[in-house]
Amino acid sequence: MRVAVFGGTGFVGNYIINELLNSGYEVNVLVRPGSENKLEKINNCNVFEGSINQIDKIDETVNNCSAVIYNIGIIREYKKQGVTFDELHFKGLKSVVDSSKKMHINRFILMSANGVKPSGTDYQETKYKAEVYLKAHIRDWTIIRPSLIFGDSNGKMEFCSQLKKDMLLLPFPAPSFFSGINFLKAGKFKMSPVHVEDVAKVFVRCLENNHSFKKTYNIGGTDFSWNEIINIISKSYGKNKMLIPAPALPIFIAALILEKYPWFPISSDQLSMLLEGNTCESARIFKRYNISPIEFKESNLGYLK
Repeated sequence: MRVAVFGGTGFVGNYIINELLNSGYEVNVLVRPGSENKLEKINNCNVFEGSINQIDKIDETVNNCSAVIYNIGIIREYKKQGVTFDELHFKGLKSVVDSSKKMHINRFILMSANGVKPSGTDYQETKYKAEVYLKAHIRDWTIIRPSLIFGDSNGKMEFCSQLKKDMLLLPFPAPSFFSGINFLKAGKFKMSPVHVEDVAKVFVRCLENNHSFKKTYNIGGTDFSWNEIINIISKSYGKNKMLIPAPALPIFIAALILEKYPWFPISSDQLSMLLEGNTCESARIFKRYNISPIEFKESNLGYLK
Protein backbone atom coordinates (compact mmCIF):
# COMPACT_ATOMS: atom_id res chain seq x y z
CA MET A 1 0.00 0.00 0.00
CA ARG A 2 1.33 3.44 -0.95
CA VAL A 3 0.67 6.43 1.34
CA ALA A 4 1.12 10.12 0.49
CA VAL A 5 2.47 12.20 3.38
CA PHE A 6 2.29 15.99 3.61
CA GLY A 7 4.35 17.46 6.44
CA GLY A 8 6.94 14.70 6.53
CA THR A 9 10.07 16.76 7.21
CA GLY A 10 9.15 18.03 10.68
CA PHE A 11 9.46 16.50 14.13
CA VAL A 12 6.32 14.35 14.09
CA GLY A 13 6.34 13.79 10.33
CA ASN A 14 9.67 11.98 10.38
CA TYR A 15 8.40 9.60 13.08
CA ILE A 16 5.24 8.90 11.06
CA ILE A 17 7.29 8.13 7.95
CA ASN A 18 9.66 5.86 9.91
CA GLU A 19 6.67 3.97 11.32
CA LEU A 20 5.12 3.64 7.85
CA LEU A 21 8.34 2.28 6.36
CA ASN A 22 8.90 -0.10 9.27
CA SER A 23 5.35 -1.39 8.75
CA GLY A 24 5.95 -2.16 5.07
CA TYR A 25 4.22 0.81 3.45
CA GLU A 26 5.56 2.66 0.42
CA VAL A 27 5.72 6.41 1.01
CA ASN A 28 5.27 9.40 -1.31
CA VAL A 29 6.24 12.68 0.35
CA LEU A 30 6.06 16.30 -0.78
CA VAL A 31 9.19 18.22 0.20
CA ARG A 32 9.82 21.93 -0.19
CA PRO A 33 12.96 22.77 -2.21
CA GLY A 34 15.84 23.19 0.22
CA SER A 35 14.26 21.03 2.93
CA GLU A 36 15.46 17.68 1.62
CA ASN A 37 18.02 17.35 4.44
CA LYS A 38 15.17 17.47 6.99
CA LEU A 39 13.71 14.19 5.70
CA GLU A 40 15.60 11.51 7.62
CA LYS A 41 14.62 8.55 5.41
CA ILE A 42 14.81 10.40 2.10
CA ASN A 43 16.46 7.43 0.34
CA ASN A 44 13.54 5.19 1.30
CA CYS A 45 10.76 7.48 0.07
CA ASN A 46 9.41 8.65 -3.27
CA VAL A 47 10.20 12.36 -2.99
CA PHE A 48 8.25 15.03 -4.88
CA GLU A 49 9.74 18.50 -4.76
CA GLY A 50 7.29 21.37 -4.43
CA SER A 51 5.16 23.41 -2.05
CA ILE A 52 1.67 23.01 -0.67
CA ASN A 53 0.32 25.81 -2.88
CA GLN A 54 1.33 24.02 -6.10
CA ILE A 55 -1.68 21.94 -7.16
CA ASP A 56 0.26 20.04 -9.82
CA LYS A 57 2.84 18.92 -7.23
CA ILE A 58 0.09 17.81 -4.85
CA ASP A 59 -1.49 15.79 -7.67
CA GLU A 60 1.86 14.12 -8.42
CA THR A 61 2.34 13.23 -4.77
CA VAL A 62 -1.08 11.61 -4.24
CA ASN A 63 -1.15 9.87 -7.64
CA ASN A 64 -1.31 6.06 -7.32
CA CYS A 65 -1.69 6.26 -3.53
CA SER A 66 -4.34 4.46 -1.49
CA ALA A 67 -4.25 6.81 1.50
CA VAL A 68 -3.16 10.31 2.47
CA ILE A 69 -1.76 11.71 5.72
CA TYR A 70 -1.85 15.49 6.24
CA ASN A 71 0.53 16.55 8.98
CA ILE A 72 1.38 20.13 8.01
CA GLY A 73 1.12 22.52 10.93
CA ILE A 74 2.77 25.48 12.62
CA ILE A 75 2.54 26.84 16.14
CA ARG A 76 3.35 30.47 15.25
CA GLU A 77 2.54 32.69 12.30
CA TYR A 78 4.98 34.91 10.42
CA LYS A 79 2.58 36.79 8.18
CA LYS A 80 5.18 38.86 6.29
CA GLN A 81 6.70 35.57 5.09
CA GLY A 82 3.29 34.15 4.15
CA VAL A 83 3.51 31.58 6.96
CA THR A 84 -0.01 31.68 8.36
CA PHE A 85 -2.39 29.28 10.08
CA ASP A 86 -4.98 29.76 7.36
CA GLU A 87 -2.57 28.99 4.51
CA LEU A 88 -1.09 25.86 6.06
CA HIS A 89 -3.79 24.44 8.33
CA PHE A 90 -6.81 25.09 6.13
CA LYS A 91 -6.00 26.08 2.54
CA GLY A 92 -3.24 23.50 2.24
CA LEU A 93 -5.51 20.79 3.65
CA LYS A 94 -8.29 21.85 1.27
CA SER A 95 -5.98 21.52 -1.74
CA VAL A 96 -4.83 18.05 -0.69
CA VAL A 97 -8.40 16.89 0.03
CA ASP A 98 -9.56 18.17 -3.36
CA SER A 99 -6.69 16.39 -5.09
CA SER A 100 -7.36 13.18 -3.16
CA LYS A 101 -11.03 13.27 -4.13
CA LYS A 102 -10.09 13.85 -7.77
CA MET A 103 -7.82 10.78 -7.59
CA HIS A 104 -10.64 8.73 -5.95
CA ILE A 105 -8.70 8.29 -2.69
CA ASN A 106 -11.11 7.55 0.15
CA ARG A 107 -8.70 7.07 3.08
CA PHE A 108 -7.38 10.24 4.73
CA ILE A 109 -5.83 10.88 8.17
CA LEU A 110 -5.50 14.44 9.46
CA MET A 111 -3.21 15.65 12.23
CA SER A 112 -5.26 18.13 14.22
CA ALA A 113 -4.83 19.15 17.88
CA ASN A 114 -6.58 18.55 21.18
CA GLY A 115 -8.77 21.51 22.08
CA VAL A 116 -9.54 22.82 18.59
CA LYS A 117 -12.83 24.70 18.31
CA PRO A 118 -14.73 27.04 15.97
CA SER A 119 -14.36 30.13 18.16
CA GLY A 120 -10.91 29.98 19.72
CA THR A 121 -7.48 31.23 18.75
CA ASP A 122 -6.56 31.48 15.08
CA TYR A 123 -4.61 28.23 15.51
CA GLN A 124 -7.64 26.42 16.92
CA GLU A 125 -10.12 27.86 14.41
CA THR A 126 -8.07 26.97 11.32
CA LYS A 127 -7.49 23.42 12.58
CA TYR A 128 -11.22 23.11 13.21
CA LYS A 129 -12.07 24.43 9.71
CA ALA A 130 -9.75 21.78 8.26
CA GLU A 131 -11.58 19.06 10.18
CA VAL A 132 -14.97 20.25 8.93
CA TYR A 133 -13.80 20.35 5.31
CA LEU A 134 -12.26 16.88 5.52
CA LYS A 135 -15.44 15.35 6.96
CA ALA A 136 -17.54 16.91 4.22
CA HIS A 137 -15.44 15.66 1.30
CA ILE A 138 -13.67 12.39 2.17
CA ARG A 139 -15.48 9.14 2.97
CA ASP A 140 -13.07 7.28 5.27
CA TRP A 141 -11.50 10.03 7.35
CA THR A 142 -9.76 9.86 10.71
CA ILE A 143 -8.79 12.91 12.76
CA ILE A 144 -6.02 12.62 15.35
CA ARG A 145 -5.86 15.29 18.04
CA PRO A 146 -2.77 14.97 20.25
CA SER A 147 -2.13 16.91 23.41
CA LEU A 148 1.44 18.12 24.05
CA ILE A 149 3.87 15.91 22.05
CA PHE A 150 7.33 15.16 23.44
CA GLY A 151 10.29 13.05 22.30
CA ASP A 152 13.74 13.26 20.73
CA SER A 153 13.38 15.77 17.90
CA ASN A 154 16.82 15.29 16.35
CA GLY A 155 17.32 19.05 16.36
CA LYS A 156 13.81 19.97 15.18
CA MET A 157 11.27 22.01 17.12
CA GLU A 158 9.78 20.08 20.05
CA PHE A 159 7.97 21.40 23.13
CA CYS A 160 10.39 20.32 25.87
CA SER A 161 13.61 21.29 24.07
CA GLN A 162 12.07 24.60 22.99
CA LEU A 163 10.90 25.32 26.53
CA LYS A 164 14.37 24.54 27.88
CA LYS A 165 16.01 26.85 25.31
CA ASP A 166 13.58 29.77 25.54
CA MET A 167 12.74 29.80 29.27
CA LEU A 168 14.55 27.34 31.47
CA LEU A 169 18.15 28.17 30.52
CA LEU A 170 17.60 31.87 31.21
CA PRO A 171 19.24 33.12 34.45
CA PHE A 172 16.00 33.85 36.29
CA PRO A 173 13.05 31.81 37.63
CA ALA A 174 10.67 30.12 35.21
CA PRO A 175 7.22 31.74 34.86
CA SER A 176 4.33 30.01 36.57
CA PHE A 177 1.51 31.63 34.60
CA PHE A 178 -1.87 32.56 36.00
CA SER A 179 -4.82 34.53 34.66
CA GLY A 180 -6.65 37.22 36.62
CA ILE A 181 -5.30 38.18 40.04
CA ASN A 182 -5.35 34.89 41.96
CA PHE A 183 -1.66 33.94 42.05
CA LEU A 184 -2.54 30.83 44.09
CA LYS A 185 -3.66 29.26 40.81
CA ALA A 186 -0.30 29.89 39.17
CA GLY A 187 0.88 27.00 37.03
CA LYS A 188 -1.98 24.67 37.97
CA PHE A 189 -3.44 24.30 34.47
CA LYS A 190 -2.80 20.80 33.14
CA MET A 191 -1.65 19.00 30.00
CA SER A 192 -1.39 15.34 28.98
CA PRO A 193 2.04 14.89 27.35
CA VAL A 194 2.17 12.05 24.80
CA HIS A 195 5.30 10.58 23.24
CA VAL A 196 5.84 11.13 19.52
CA GLU A 197 6.42 7.40 18.93
CA ASP A 198 2.97 6.62 20.34
CA VAL A 199 1.37 9.27 18.12
CA ALA A 200 3.10 7.82 15.05
CA LYS A 201 1.95 4.31 15.96
CA VAL A 202 -1.68 5.42 16.18
CA PHE A 203 -1.44 7.02 12.73
CA VAL A 204 -0.05 3.88 11.12
CA ARG A 205 -1.99 1.21 13.03
CA CYS A 206 -5.34 2.84 12.33
CA LEU A 207 -4.54 3.31 8.65
CA GLU A 208 -6.24 0.14 7.42
CA ASN A 209 -8.46 -0.44 10.45
CA ASN A 210 -12.05 0.33 9.49
CA HIS A 211 -12.91 0.88 13.16
CA SER A 212 -11.07 4.19 12.85
CA PHE A 213 -13.09 5.39 9.85
CA LYS A 214 -15.07 8.55 10.66
CA LYS A 215 -13.49 8.74 14.12
CA THR A 216 -11.74 11.53 16.00
CA TYR A 217 -9.02 10.37 18.40
CA ASN A 218 -7.90 12.66 21.23
CA ILE A 219 -4.50 11.35 22.30
CA GLY A 220 -2.63 12.15 25.50
CA GLY A 221 -0.86 10.57 28.43
CA THR A 222 -0.95 11.19 32.19
CA ASP A 223 -2.09 14.65 33.30
CA PHE A 224 0.56 17.01 34.71
CA SER A 225 0.31 20.62 35.82
CA TRP A 226 2.51 23.27 34.20
CA ASN A 227 4.58 23.45 37.39
CA GLU A 228 5.08 19.69 37.38
CA ILE A 229 6.10 19.74 33.72
CA ILE A 230 8.70 22.45 34.41
CA ASN A 231 10.12 20.44 37.32
CA ILE A 232 10.30 17.19 35.32
CA ILE A 233 11.99 18.86 32.35
CA SER A 234 14.50 20.69 34.57
CA LYS A 235 15.43 17.58 36.55
CA SER A 236 15.91 15.60 33.32
CA TYR A 237 19.07 17.63 32.63
CA GLY A 238 20.19 17.90 36.26
CA LYS A 239 18.70 21.22 37.37
CA ASN A 240 16.16 22.40 39.93
CA LYS A 241 14.46 25.39 38.37
CA MET A 242 12.76 27.90 40.62
CA LEU A 243 9.23 28.97 39.61
CA ILE A 244 7.71 32.37 40.18
CA PRO A 245 4.04 33.37 39.72
CA ALA A 246 3.67 35.34 36.48
CA PRO A 247 0.45 37.22 35.62
CA ALA A 248 -0.60 36.39 32.09
CA LEU A 249 -2.02 39.78 31.05
CA PRO A 250 1.21 41.81 30.72
CA ILE A 251 2.92 38.88 28.99
CA PHE A 252 -0.05 38.57 26.62
CA ILE A 253 0.17 42.28 25.75
CA ALA A 254 3.91 41.99 25.17
CA ALA A 255 3.33 38.96 22.94
CA LEU A 256 0.81 40.85 20.80
CA ILE A 257 3.52 43.43 20.10
CA LEU A 258 6.58 41.20 19.83
CA GLU A 259 5.35 37.80 18.58
CA LYS A 260 6.27 38.71 15.00
CA TYR A 261 9.91 38.37 16.06
CA PRO A 262 11.18 34.75 16.29
CA TRP A 263 13.33 35.58 19.33
CA PHE A 264 10.27 36.35 21.50
CA PRO A 265 9.60 33.06 23.33
CA ILE A 266 5.80 32.84 23.19
CA SER A 267 2.92 34.08 21.04
CA SER A 268 -0.42 35.40 22.29
CA ASP A 269 -2.15 32.33 20.82
CA GLN A 270 0.25 29.98 22.58
CA LEU A 271 -0.24 31.72 25.93
CA SER A 272 -4.04 31.65 25.59
CA MET A 273 -4.06 27.93 24.77
CA LEU A 274 -1.55 27.18 27.53
CA LEU A 275 -3.82 28.72 30.16
CA GLU A 276 -6.80 26.70 28.88
CA GLY A 277 -4.98 23.47 29.68
CA ASN A 278 -4.84 20.52 27.31
CA THR A 279 -5.88 17.14 28.70
CA CYS A 280 -7.62 14.03 27.41
CA GLU A 281 -8.13 10.34 28.18
CA SER A 282 -6.67 7.88 25.67
CA ALA A 283 -6.38 4.52 27.43
CA ARG A 284 -8.99 2.86 25.17
CA ILE A 285 -7.23 4.05 22.01
CA PHE A 286 -3.87 2.71 23.15
CA LYS A 287 -5.46 -0.58 24.15
CA ARG A 288 -7.21 -0.97 20.79
CA TYR A 289 -3.96 -0.49 18.90
CA ASN A 290 -1.83 -2.48 21.34
CA ILE A 291 0.36 0.45 22.38
CA SER A 292 2.07 0.71 25.77
CA PRO A 293 2.45 4.49 26.15
CA ILE A 294 5.88 5.94 26.89
CA GLU A 295 5.58 7.89 30.13
CA PHE A 296 6.43 11.54 30.56
CA LYS A 297 9.23 11.29 33.13
CA GLU A 298 12.86 12.26 33.60
CA SER A 299 14.29 8.98 32.31
CA ASN A 300 12.44 9.42 29.00
CA LEU A 301 13.74 12.97 28.49
CA GLY A 302 17.42 12.07 28.17
CA TYR A 303 17.60 13.89 24.84
CA LEU A 304 17.47 17.18 26.80
CA LYS A 305 20.87 16.64 28.43
